Amino acid sequence: MEPIIKVENLSKKYELGVLGHAEDCFREALVRGLRKPWDLLSGKSQNGNGSSRPSSIWALRDINFEIYPGDTVGIIGSNGAGKSTLLKILARITDPTEGIARLRGRTGCLLEVGTGFHPELTGRENVFLNGAILGMNKAEIDSKFDEIVAFAEIDRFLDTPVKHFSSGMYLRLAFAVAAHLEPEILIVDEALAVGDMAFQKKCLAKMREFSRSGRTVLFVSHGLAALETLCRKGIVLQHGQLVFSGSANDAIKHYVGGASERRSAIASGGIDLTRAPGRSSRFRPLLKHLDLLDREGHALHQGLQVGETLRAHVLFELFEPTSLFGVTLAFDNLFGQRVLVASSSYQPDRSHEEHCGEREYVCEIPNFTLIPGEYRIQVTLSVGGGIADRVEDAACLTVIGSDFYGTGRMPTEGTCVLEQAWHLQEPAQPLSDQSSNFSQPSTPSFRALGR
Repeated sequence: MEPIIKVENLSKKYELGVLGHAEDCFREALVRGLRKPWDLLSGKSQNGNGSSRPSSIWALRDINFEIYPGDTVGIIGSNGAGKSTLLKILARITDPTEGIARLRGRTGCLLEVGTGFHPELTGRENVFLNGAILGMNKAEIDSKFDEIVAFAEIDRFLDTPVKHFSSGMYLRLAFAVAAHLEPEILIVDEALAVGDMAFQKKCLAKMREFSRSGRTVLFVSHGLAALETLCRKGIVLQHGQLVFSGSANDAIKHYVGGASERRSAIASGGIDLTRAPGRSSRFRPLLKHLDLLDREGHALHQGLQVGETLRAHVLFELFEPTSLFGVTLAFDNLFGQRVLVASSSYQPDRSHEEHCGEREYVCEIPNFTLIPGEYRIQVTLSVGGGIADRVEDAACLTVIGSDFYGTGRMPTEGTCVLEQAWHLQEPAQPLSDQSSNFSQPSTPSFRALGR
């Protein structure tokens, strides 16, 4: 069988600080031309910092894989691994620097909220516009129009310009269009993360239906549970390179196995959060350091036993005096499901004084009862009611079994262990026997009860 997607030696390089490339659009080329005389007069070089050699970064490097019709493929990787860049190349939004990507068939894309819609056109007009872009004629679009509107649940706003849509409405219509206009290939990025849970379930069900019909799905999500449920195959990207390709389960295991580096970092003096790869570019590095310790203050060389004390030290910086700040630690299991949240905002006697500069929050959980396994930790700093800094996948905590119940047995299902008491007793009188007593109206007890 011939592959529906074939990627050969694919690479993408970005020049940092340079306005123009060969693939620039006309507007970018015009802006670059207008700025050039000013840059020359001001002594600036082309990269804008006085350097004659612009720096560059390879977002993707020498990627090779094949995908066949009917495959559902999950693309896995941490922030900055190159997942979105790969999808943009496959969707023909950007061109590769080297290599080639061959796609056979009509492609529907949902990469981010807002992509592919004209903000001045109404929802109805954008449906027909997207269908035309996919190569469909008006009759084909008409035949699917009612299904699209019913799925998106925006019939009241169908003739409103989409620039007035909320992000949720935008997403519902964008996914409905991408999934219902019969593309052979459906490409979905993390855009579904902005939808509510009910809509996410609806979309996942639609993608399963899409795959069962023999079409191809490429799906990027940090929710490993959704990837495991939906996808049969998986691709793992790391620092722009393909490091694994195989079954979805094996890909998830390979991705999670990368946590060994974070475990060794914990054992050798904690995590430097200033250079953590899991931070979005929109955040300043206010979170500085994370230490995970046991009850005696020792680093967790071998992991933490169930029921033992966990102490987390989080060093952070406040640039301005404020009393509205807090730190949150969120624990996710291997499938991306959040199983525990610890936050300084839950402390009833917390200080409300103003602080500035470097500070350290210490969180102590005296009885850590998550079941044995690997847990990824997200660290968030909130200031003034908003998120000031966040590091995804900052550390990996290994929880190991213990004789928590004193029986030598430890649960393998669920999320946590709890203290519990069981006792054996004689059974109470069955309700069927009690009801039979009331079926004899001639007894005195029944007449007394009746009064």
